[in-house]
Amino acid sequence: MLSVKNELLATLATALDAISPGAGAKAAFESPKVAAHGDFACTAAMQLAKPLKLNPRALGEQLKATLEATPAYQRWVDAIEIAGPGFLNIRLKPAAKQEVVREVLGAGECFGYQPSNGQRVLVEFVSANPTGPLHVGHGRQAAIGDAISNLFSTQGWSVHREFYYNDAGVQIDTLTKSTQLRAKGFKPGDDCWPTDSDNPLAKNFYNGDYIADIAEAFKAKATVKADDREFTANGDVDDYDNIRQFAVAYLRNEQDKDLQAFNLHFDQYYLESSLYTSGRVEATVNKLVANGKTYEQDGALWLKSTDYGDDKDRVMRKSDGTYTYFVPDVAYHIAKWERGFAKVVNIQGTDHHGTIARVRAGLQAADVGIPQGYPDYVLHTMVRVVRGGEEVKISKRAGSYVTLRDLIEWTSKDAVRFFLLSRKPDTEYTFDVDLAVAQNNDNPVYYVQYAHARIQSVLRAWQEAGGGDVASLKDVDLSALEGPQAQALMLQLAKYPEMLTAAALGEAPHDVTFYLRDLASAYHSYYDAERILVDDEAVKKARLALVAATAQVLHNGLAVLGVSAPARM
Repeated sequence: MLSVKNELLATLATALDAISPGAGAKAAFESPKVAAHGDFACTAAMQLAKPLKLNPRALGEQLKATLEATPAYQRWVDAIEIAGPGFLNIRLKPAAKQEVVREVLGAGECFGYQPSNGQRVLVEFVSANPTGPLHVGHGRQAAIGDAISNLFSTQGWSVHREFYYNDAGVQIDTLTKSTQLRAKGFKPGDDCWPTDSDNPLAKNFYNGDYIADIAEAFKAKATVKADDREFTANGDVDDYDNIRQFAVAYLRNEQDKDLQAFNLHFDQYYLESSLYTSGRVEATVNKLVANGKTYEQDGALWLKSTDYGDDKDRVMRKSDGTYTYFVPDVAYHIAKWERGFAKVVNIQGTDHHGTIARVRAGLQAADVGIPQGYPDYVLHTMVRVVRGGEEVKISKRAGSYVTLRDLIEWTSKDAVRFFLLSRKPDTEYTFDVDLAVAQNNDNPVYYVQYAHARIQSVLRAWQEAGGGDVASLKDVDLSALEGPQAQALMLQLAKYPEMLTAAALGEAPHDVTFYLRDLASAYHSYYDAERILVDDEAVKKARLALVAATAQVLHNGLAVLGVSAPARM
């Protein structure tokens, strides 16, 4: 049907150019708001009427007559109807809709994919500091970042997944102190353990059981290996630096386990410390100073970020000589640009909203050729977890929050991914654990996966009864697919490629979850309306081809989300 649509669009463009030279560039079809009105809608007559000073309805009649006389519309279109002030509602012949079945079965896993565009995109996500297990918010970010990366891949981009983390600074210092106290035999609540009253950083001390685990492993002189590092403890509880390095490596290993449970892999782990050791931070600050984009006041160095739309100027270097956290971010993004990533997408929590303006201001002030609006940001809210009707706020493992691994263990990797992608990133979301394990139609991931498994069951039954190879179905006669439910299902299949393109452009993986639920619904309706394994061989094979194509698109869409497509449930 994609080829049919493209042929009809090309013919429409030619007709519009004949009416008004250049108008063909705006040839487009819309989906009618009411399905009964047709398969495509065209508003070109109303758009052209005003500049041409013509009656839109009369122009619509002219365009209708022109299209009806073309071979393409005679072959694929059943009727063109004028509605309202000049809408064209186009009804396709069944044969036009049937073409999508062949397209899906022919393309297989590549259905909906665009050819390589020769461009690279860097997607940075999760980027959790190695100070504890990944929490549910990190899980939402992981699901969003991975799905956006997959969407870009479908559109021909070369995708680079990157994890950036702070391996130095106050949080790492707090982690080290917490681990050292545990290694010396102390625990939260002991007299020596910091409290809010005697240490302003105490609220950040880490009290979860995982700190005790790190301390025990350190004393045992364990070796830990993560994707980006390996370290062996010396067991000396007074060796602060050794504890620090071991604790970071240990938690990187723990985070790797979380990511592996989520079936998530990164191309690169980028250390904040490398920005300092390589001189990138210093070079960035020197460039900003040399460009006249800074000034000194009250012993601090300030960036003139208001010159670039920020609501106030920002401190870059504090009076104690340390840099504020957005300065290495600017250096990091200059490095991304210099590595050849003209497009960068950062997936971060909404608490990072304030950094956007200052990072972009720093990049513009650096004047290194980076365009305005670089990088893109996708911000997400945190996630509430409800179990047994009550909110779950803490985890024994983490001490103060629910971890990603907790959620996976309570439900499944598939459920966590699908659920966390089922809303726009910037909307509040409540993860219902009980719903995620329910085997009914209220559970969206079950509903979609069950549609796929149901189709696979039908295909197995056909093959076990002596049927042929599923691959042979792409060549069968599809003329029997004329029922309303079959045509609705084929129209839904045909929407998949454009949905992928729009979701990638809008960095909106939730669109894929909405589409898959609609496709599953269309399939269930079709299954309830027409028996597939009928005696008539031609009808049976046509229906098998349709459901096989549906299974393929369900599989493809779930793969974009990082969710499996089970053959049995």
